Amino acid sequence: MPGVIPYLIRAYCDWIEDNSFTPYVLVNAKCAGVSVPDGFDNHGKIVLNISSSAAIDRLITNDSINFKARFQGKSQKIVVPCEAVLSIYAQENGEGMLFDSKDISAEKKDKNPNLTILD
Repeated sequence: MPGVIPYLIRAYCDWIEDNSFTPYVLVNAKCAGVSVPDGFDNHGKIVLNISSSAAIDRLITNDSINFKARFQGKSQKIVVPCEAVLSIYAQENGEGMLFDSKDISAEKKDKNPNLTILD
């Protein structure tokens, strides 16, 4: 069963845009699978505007957020695994949600079978 975080990202993104605000995500740029332009991170983190008007061809799946965006005038393909998203919030008022890295590691642990040896 997939974790709840991708569903929350989609729901918050929709809620923020429905209220005419701009959804931003704070991303752990050092997480495996993150593909963002070099030099734009700050201490291993990057803030990305994922609004439908800024994130071209945005697709939020149960695994990742994928889109194209312009950085210094160049179009770049951005890939952010959902496990790398630290928070999603409205840029205008800060309303949103933080994701606890403990929740993410717990989701990964749940994927392993829970076996017990019986005598």
